[in-house]
Amino acid sequence: MGPLHSPTVPALPDDSHRWRCGGCGNLTRFDVTRNRRTTEYWHFDLAGERRVEDTELLAETVDTVRCRWCGRDDAIELIRRQDV
Repeated sequence: MGPLHSPTVPALPDDSHRWRCGGCGNLTRFDVTRNRRTTEYWHFDLAGERRVEDTELLAETVDTVRCRWCGRDDAIELIRRQDV
């Protein structure tokens, strides 16, 4: 039996950073799985149709970031953007 695969989840990019796949060089396409806990203000009209008018983010965790091009989730890195 081989070792368990446990990828490290990269930090979320900010205005001066971005993700890069160290496997294939992808800079633009990622599948991100995250869990969010929110409080929402729901408004129902008289016909019963719902509209979310306000959302407050209480907590968020990113579980995985996977490269859309090569499928790797163990090579995603946070790098500095060149244009800032």
